Amino acid sequence: MHPQLDKNRFDTCGKLMDALEECHRQEFIKQCLGMCNFEKDELTKCLHYTRTQDANNRIRETRERNKILEMKRKQREEETYGKNGYLKKMIEKEAEAKLKMQQNKDN
Repeated sequence: MHPQLDKNRFDTCGKLMDALEECHRQEFIKQCLGMCNFEKDELTKCLHYTRTQDANNRIRETRERNKILEMKRKQREEETYGKNGYLKKMIEKEAEAKLKMQQNKDN
């Protein structure tokens, strides 16, 4: 039996869940002889398909959200440092020059 049968989460598989439960309720002998295997197999397929679709949707949404966040980060960086990070490069060059001057002074 499937331990995590949540009809709210797997609403597309609800009829298969009901069919399997009904088959199990009918007789213990049928359950022991594997007469409910068809319903169980179909439910397993449905649950697998639903889980993979949910996972694919979450991955797609996450990628879209990350793309938007990356665009916002680039836009913020461009607003701060100018196009292609020109100001940042100039600051780094200035810092290197000061460091070299400090090293020359110490020697």
